[in-house]
Amino acid sequence: MTVATGASGVDVVPATADRWADVVAVFAGPGDPGRCWCQWFLRGAVADRAHADANRAALRTQLDAGSPGVLGYLDGVPSGWCAVAPRPGYTRLTRSPLLTEDSGLADPAVWSVTCFVVRRPARRQGLSAELLAGAVDLARRGGAAVVEGYPVDPAVRRPASAAELYHGVLPVFLRAGFTEVARPQPARPVVRLAVG
Repeated sequence: MTVATGASGVDVVPATADRWADVVAVFAGPGDPGRCWCQWFLRGAVADRAHADANRAALRTQLDAGSPGVLGYLDGVPSGWCAVAPRPGYTRLTRSPLLTEDSGLADPAVWSVTCFVVRRPARRQGLSAELLAGAVDLARRGGAAVVEGYPVDPAVRRPASAAELYHGVLPVFLRAGFTEVARPQPARPVVRLAVG
């Protein structure tokens, strides 16, 4: 089931167990995605080579239990990922200094977008925006009332490295209708979108 079809040649679908090979195609390879497997916020994982296999197995288990995010395809090629799930499940996020003043951390109706992965050949083609749209739709279908993000503001943090941009960038969230609700760090706003 496609949750978003946007720019020409882009499809975004829920990441499910039957799409495991496509998840691997997006994450495998050099860099942080192939070590972290989107476990940093969920398990407080260590994103290094020594822990990569355990992180990969944890993501596989999460896919077997449901859809912890969406996959993006560019012209049929698995090219991107965006993680979205109820905020209380992100144990490291609920202890983050980004959210220390938020009293509703345990609210399962608030879903968090925590991670983007876009393979190098697919970058600068609008895939992040399509992934975010798919993540919002998945959250809405899952019962979210609010979707929250923690992007990097490139106007403040220049130049931001590719490794820092896994949170997404503020302009993509703002174009999708998100509103900045807090700025606990100069380059790290908290943004929200009501969906329920």
